[in-house]
Amino acid sequence: MFDLIPFEHRNAGLFDFFNHFDDDFFNSVENNFSPCRTDIRDEGSKYVLEAELPGFQKEEIAINVENDCLTLAAQHKDENEQKDKAGNYIRRERRMSGMSRSFDVSGIDTAKISASFENGILTMDLPKKEEAKQLPKQIPIQ
Repeated sequence: MFDLIPFEHRNAGLFDFFNHFDDDFFNSVENNFSPCRTDIRDEGSKYVLEAELPGFQKEEIAINVENDCLTLAAQHKDENEQKDKAGNYIRRERRMSGMSRSFDVSGIDTAKISASFENGILTMDLPKKEEAKQLPKQIPIQ
């Protein structure tokens, strides 16, 4: 594993070049929008990943691991409707927001990953795989 480096997902279209025409010449990663801010700490035997997910509930968050790729996704659906006495809509608004991030977890023991969610912060413990120690091998001389 080359540490926990998030994969970049960008939707680049034919006219995407012009969308960034006015950006700074020395545009840095900090200037780009990130779907959710994450902090990753190396605590020796494990990594601790903290992701900011303000406005989401625990039930709206999904964490999946497949082929050494951990995907964190959250989706929020909000509906607001006002009706008159006859039940006809006066106003009806719908809003849906979501985000997704993926991380390389090739050096993580995925069976032991644990997660908790409190006050808009998702905290995940990602235990490192234990390296198999090779025992000394006696080679017979012929």
